[in-house]
Formats: sequence, C-alpha cells, structure tokens
Amino acid sequence: MDFLLTVEPLLEDPSLVLEDPAIEEHLRQFCLVLSVSLGVATLSRVFSLLRNIPYTLLLLLVGLGLAVLDVRLINLSPQLILFIFLPPLLFEAAWNLNWKSLKQYAVPVVLYAVVGVVICVASLVWGLQTFAGASLATALLVGASLSATDPVSVVALFRELGVEKKLTTVMEGESLFNDGVAVVAFNLVLGIALGLEQFDVSVTIARFLVFVGVGISIGGLIGFGLSFLTQRFDIPLVEQSLTLVSAYGTYLVAEELGGSGVIAVVTTGLILGNFGSRIGMNPRTRLVVSEFWEFVSFFINSIVFLLIGDQANFYGLVDELDKIAIAILIMIVARAISVYGLGYLSNAITGPNMDLPMRGQTILWWGGLRGSVSVALALSVPAMLSDRQEIISIVFGVMLFTLLVQGLTTKPLLEYLGLLGDQPLRVEYSQMTAHRVALTRVMQRLEDMKVNEEFDPEFVGYQMALVQGQLEEVKEKMARLEQQNETIREYASEQLREELLAIESDTYAEFIRAGQLKDTLTPLLEGVLPDRIGEAH
Repeated sequence: MDFLLTVEPLLEDPSLVLEDPAIEEHLRQFCLVLSVSLGVATLSRVFSLLRNIPYTLLLLLVGLGLAVLDVRLINLSPQLILFIFLPPLLFEAAWNLNWKSLKQYAVPVVLYAVVGVVICVASLVWGLQTFAGASLATALLVGASLSATDPVSVVALFRELGVEKKLTTVMEGESLFNDGVAVVAFNLVLGIALGLEQFDVSVTIARFLVFVGVGISIGGLIGFGLSFLTQRFDIPLVEQSLTLVSAYGTYLVAEELGGSGVIAVVTTGLILGNFGSRIGMNPRTRLVVSEFWEFVSFFINSIVFLLIGDQANFYGLVDELDKIAIAILIMIVARAISVYGLGYLSNAITGPNMDLPMRGQTILWWGGLRGSVSVALALSVPAMLSDRQEIISIVFGVMLFTLLVQGLTTKPLLEYLGLLGDQPLRVEYSQMTAHRVALTRVMQRLEDMKVNEEFDPEFVGYQMALVQGQLEEVKEKMARLEQQNETIREYASEQLREELLAIESDTYAEFIRAGQLKDTLTPLLEGVLPDRIGEAH
C-alpha cells in the first residue's frame, strides 16, 4: 500500500520522475543524432548514385548542410571524442590489423608515424609564422593538431576496392600509431604555447619516451592479462564485453598513470586481436567479437562524421581563410616531403622485396586525411589562450579540405595510377571461395542427414541436388577465373597457404587451452607458414 501511495503522484505528474529537464533534452538530441546518422549511412548503401561516396564523407556533407541551416544537433566537446569515441575506434582498427603484416612493414610505418609527425609539426610551425604571421602558440598547436592522420574513409575505400594489402597495412599502421604520437606531441607543445614551459630537446624527448613507454606497458599488461583470462571460459557475450571494457579501461588507466591512452589502447587491441583471440577464443567466438567491433566502428564513425560537419562555424572559417589556405599548402608539401623522403629511406633499409613503389607513395601522400582527432585536439585548447578560436578555425578548415577534396578524389586517383589492377577480381574470387566452402559444408550436413535418415529421403535428395547444382556453378566460375588470369592462380595458392596457416595456428591454440603447450609455443609459431610464404614467392 505504501508503494502505491509513493508511485501514484509520479503517475499523475511524470515530470516529477526527471528532476533535471536537461537529461530529457540530451536524450532526445542523442536519439536524433542516431536516427540521422544511421539513416544517412544506410541510404548511402541503398542508392547506387551514392555508393561511390564513402558513407563517412556523405555524413560529413549532411552535417555541413545542417550547419548551413544553423541546425545544431548536439554540442561536441573534445572530451566526447577523445574519451567516448576515440578508444573504440582505435581498438577496432588495432584488433583487425594483422601483426605479421604490420611487422613486415614496420619500417615505413614507424618512419611515417614518428618522423612524419615531426616533419609536419616543424613545417607548419615555420610556414605559419613565416607566411601567415601566426603567433608561436598558434603555429605550435595547429601543427600538433594537424599531424594526426585519420584516413578512415580512405581505408574503408581500400577494403571495398580490394587495394593491395601492403598499402592498406602501411596506411592503417601509420594512422594508428600516428594518432598516439600526435596526441603526445600536442600535450608536449601545449605547455610551451601557454608559456608555462621552455622548449628543451632532451626534456621533450624524455617526456615523449615516458608517455609512450607507460602506454605500451599498460596496454601490454592488460592485453596479455585478458588473453590468458579468456582461456578459462568460453562465453561469447562475456568475452565480447571484456574487449569493450578493455578499450575504455586501458585508455583511462594509462592516462591516470601519466602515459598515452591512445598508445595503450592500440597495444591492447593488437595483442587481443592477434594473440588473445587465438589462444583464448574459439573460432566462433572470435567471429562474434569481430562482427561486434565492425558494428561499433560503423556506429561511432556514423555519429562522429555527422557531428563534425554539424559543428562547422562558417563565419570563423571565412575570417581565417588566408591562413587556412596557407596551412593547406604547407601541409600538402610537408606530407609530400614526409612520404616520398621517408619512403626512399624505407626502401633503402628494407630492400627491393619490401619496397613501397612510387605510385603507392602517391596514394599515401594524397590519402593522409585529417579528421576527428585533429578537431578534438584543437577543441581541447584552453579558453585562456587568446588565439583559441583562430586555432580551431584553421584546423577545421584544413580538415574539411582533406576530407572533401582529397577524400572524394582518392578513388579516381587509384584508377588513374592503375593501383586497382586485378584487385576487384581478387575480391570476387575470395567471395566465390567463401561461397564454395559454405556450400561444401551444407552438402556434408545433408549427406549426414541422408545416412542417419533424420528427414524424409526424398526431401533430403531434392535439397542435395539443388546445393550440388549451385556448387558446380561456383566451381566453374572459379576455374574460369583461374584459367583467364595468371595472377588469380597465384592468389589462389596464397589463399591456400593462409588457410593452412589458420588451421595450424588454431590447432596450437587448442593445445594451449588444454594446457598441453606452454614453453614450446613460441618456436612452433615462429616456424609456421607466413615466414615460408615469402620463400615461396
């Protein structure tokens, strides 16, 4: 009775439930953002006219349209991007990045992610002060903000078009580690820009090493810890939840301990995606977790790019148009110096078998877009700095140019340089391979049903005839492709070797989960197929 007396006034006046009306308004804004972003992303896949535009850029255009109409969906704070959006995006990219491929192209990735940041910051600081008359504080913070590449749409385009693995790995690897280095660089120059610290090379390098070292240590500890923890049970939902918690938890712990949260999240994602998912998850669970993170990435990117466009301040952009133009020119030139110069150095170190061709370097140069990380860093400049709005406008203007101009012209550039080559055929062949394997497994199941007399024999026979017809059709198409294209035959051999590697690795993982392999694991894994693939070529 007392409970009914308590609830009755709430039912008569629902406004009493929400003591703060702002909560309801924020929930409505969030639901509106979700509806618009996911609606636009879905439409971009439905209409053929829009399929040539990456959905992230389409969302940015819609956001810009809302900004022109002065429709502000929600206030975008740097904390929102850096804490809520950035960790899962970095974790997803690291989870899907193959460690062996990353190790294979480690030299160009490290050069671009570390030395490339230094070249970008130094060029923008010098250029903005010399040609735009910007203050040292503005030049430093703009340079650090714009040193973070964010080629989300370009990498998505690479995957869709089947661009060769080398370019995709280098661009993804550079972006992952580049973000961490850029955030660390921004934190280092912020004190100098505010006049709180003096620039000292040795101190700056020491602080940088501490940031990165703590980040890698925390990320490695959490990554390996969760890898061995998930060996103890097989509950897909729990393991999926643990990866989500690790993305945010790693970021928070590293930041609290004075390290780089970005570097820590990338380290954890790499370990869990390449080691933990192999020894601690069965193939079914690994697939469930991978699909979950694919959705999370799509979901967050849909929101982020819409909100970035919606935050555009056109009056501020017009006021700083001359400085924006100078910054764009300097950044493009600095990126060219970085990519081509470091590419030449990388090729000299790695040798002819691992070199980056000039055409590939051109795509890396033009595809080095700026995005959410750059905007978040610019927005995080303290309000006490008088040049804050100028910094935000310059960074925002450059980011819009890279996304709209460079992002929309990357596909035509790929076609012009001939980098697509037979990649569409490879994608088609991979899809047919998956279809053949799936149909073969269906046939095996139907044969078991026939032998065990689980269903009506006539019905099972009819289904087997249908599946057999589809299977023969797929095999004929694959044989035709292999006969007409020598590169497809080589690709088929490569796919077979990778399949054998996966079987071998999963077998070792079963022994590890059973506790029968421990110290002998490392030499076994070091001797498996990927290292022999290079010998076969």
